[in-house]
Amino acid sequence: MPAVRPQVLVIDDEPQIHRFLSPALDAAGYEPRRADSGQEGLRAIALWSPDAVVLDLGLPDMDGKDVLKRAREFYQGPIIVLSARDREAEKIAALDLGANDYVEKPFGVGELLARIRAGLRQGGLAPAAGGVVTAGDVVIDLDRRIVTRAGERVKLRPKEYEVLACLARNAGKVLGHADLLKTVWGAGHAADVQYLRVVIGQLRHKLEADPADPALVVTEPSVGYRLEL
Repeated sequence: MPAVRPQVLVIDDEPQIHRFLSPALDAAGYEPRRADSGQEGLRAIALWSPDAVVLDLGLPDMDGKDVLKRAREFYQGPIIVLSARDREAEKIAALDLGANDYVEKPFGVGELLARIRAGLRQGGLAPAAGGVVTAGDVVIDLDRRIVTRAGERVKLRPKEYEVLACLARNAGKVLGHADLLKTVWGAGHAADVQYLRVVIGQLRHKLEADPADPALVVTEPSVGYRLEL
């Protein structure tokens, strides 16, 4: 009986992308799946639960970031964003919404295949260890993925929650920049400290009494961050 091949769903409205990606994925040992719009892609993810998703941001019916946001409500596998948008703000927004990686068009097939392999090794969004962590008036429920401050629920973006959860699971310990980046964004982003700084700033704005003088998410200069209990 032939081995089951990992399914990779490509959501892109450009026929030429499918024409050269499908045989490349097939030759690399994957089963390629195709969707030409955001709605079709969301249905395909729900139907097939592919092992990995390659998602274009410029879709005809909806913005790819909206697809990403909705997909992350029910899909935990790796999502690699493929886009001609090269602005840093677009990359940060996509990563904050739950993308595992971001590849700019035009791109090399070899690079994309390497990003897919890395995403599959990561296994998408890692499940959080359970428990409740309290830091000041902030309570982090790792089982239910709920964060409250002074009894009020705090709305966090996916990447904000993942960074906070990593810090909470290691409360009181310093986590290095590279460790946080590899855990939340993947090994390919171990040097992208700017992503982490943006998310830390957002967390402080939402959780700290004085974001300019943080008492909970504390910086260890040139090393990383610590959640202070």
